[in-house]
Amino acid sequence: MPYYDLAEDDLRAYAPDIALPPDAVEFWTRTIGTSRALARPAQFEPLNTGMRLLDTYDVTFSGYGGSPVRAWLHVPATSHTPLPVVVRYQGYGGGRGLPIDTDVWPLSGYACLIVDTRGQGSAWSPGDTSDPDGSGPAHPGFMTRGILDPEQYYYRRVFTDAVLAVDAVRAHPLVRADQVVVTGASQGGGISLAVAALLPDIAGVMADVPFLCDFRRAVRIAPTDPYGEITRYLSVHRHKSRTVFSTLSYFDCAGLVTWARVPALFSVALMDQTCPPSTVYAAYNRYGGHKEIVEYPFNDHEGGQGFQREVQLHWLNEMWA
Repeated sequence: MPYYDLAEDDLRAYAPDIALPPDAVEFWTRTIGTSRALARPAQFEPLNTGMRLLDTYDVTFSGYGGSPVRAWLHVPATSHTPLPVVVRYQGYGGGRGLPIDTDVWPLSGYACLIVDTRGQGSAWSPGDTSDPDGSGPAHPGFMTRGILDPEQYYYRRVFTDAVLAVDAVRAHPLVRADQVVVTGASQGGGISLAVAALLPDIAGVMADVPFLCDFRRAVRIAPTDPYGEITRYLSVHRHKSRTVFSTLSYFDCAGLVTWARVPALFSVALMDQTCPPSTVYAAYNRYGGHKEIVEYPFNDHEGGQGFQREVQLHWLNEMWA
């Protein structure tokens, strides 16, 4: 895949004016506050996975509207005192996976919460969380569900679930409530940026090739799905683009990140056909806190993979030394 986006110097300077709606603060304060008021205490059920170095818990917590969301919590088996925790969100179509699908983080001495994504989990890894809230006519996929109204849009529920996942894991006795870092790749990267914007008291965010950034540009230049779902929806609903982009403005992570202040580690792939690199840089350049970014010039949406995990591990070790 050759370069198709902006030249490298232009990418590094790309910071479009992505305005949040005037009532965005009220919208998100009300959204999260309403679901928090409905939340029940999270349940952590111990599992015998056969992994002798890790203790694993099957987690159920209250998400948007009080509906149940699933997760796995992995903790080093030798731990008897509270640990920093990495909360990981999933890429598009994936679920929390199997309990033995663990990460490098608990093997490095940290707790790790692997969060399901409501309604997803049947594309490349299994999930266990339904999405009981319906929406109007939508293109196949998740991107256009409820897209004509921010109150009904799918990612209102997903972002709220993600925030309440942090609330839930903070209640576990083996987790340091003041040392939470959120992370994810692609959709998970976008979700983690939203959480960094909506939860000012977390410790940091690691966002790899993040999705859900700079919607207006992405739906025009991304040659593949999932942004293509919105493009095709608008090709049918020709008269609704203003309403669609008005809804998306509440969820555009390149707008929300102006609220974020926690340290951030980004990664971007300059041949990425799924999340165009300019859209990643839109979020990075507008991010409100201390930030770093790692470029992978010859990679598509797979990004840095193990190379980036190594960078992230050093970054976390320095933070929590």
